[in-house]
Amino acid sequence: MFGLYSKRDVEKLVARLREEYSSVLKEQQRAAEALKEENRTLSARLSELEAERANVAEALIGASREGDRLREEQQAAAENAGRELALLTEKCRLLSRTLAAKYPDAEDVRAFSAFVETLRSAAGEEDEEPSIDMDEVLAPKQPLDLGKLCKDLGLMEEN
Repeated sequence: MFGLYSKRDVEKLVARLREEYSSVLKEQQRAAEALKEENRTLSARLSELEAERANVAEALIGASREGDRLREEQQAAAENAGRELALLTEKCRLLSRTLAAKYPDAEDVRAFSAFVETLRSAAGEEDEEPSIDMDEVLAPKQPLDLGKLCKDLGLMEEN
């Protein structure tokens, strides 16, 4: 069995195998380097994208906070406008009563009274005067605050 191959044939076979393995090894090394380079590129891109994602998340959170702040400001402004409208309506109503008492037959006083009623209905106010619950006054469920009652009736100014 040992006589089948000569030393020269074995050396040729070994040289050919070395050459084949060497070329395959170089090819594998080039592929590994290409994969390493691709991995470095993708890692860098991933870092950039994660930084962008963090910036986007911060921007969304900031926008949400700003939206909440603007909503609160708009709500406060609407409440203030409603209070101002209620005060204006009440002042107009009192002025209308005063004018109607002084000049009951004047046409422009009647027109102003009609305007005040239109203003009150647009503001959503009731046509009735605020009334006092006599049961609450005669048999209060809590201690009676005469100062508050006088202020509510307009008999005393608020300080």
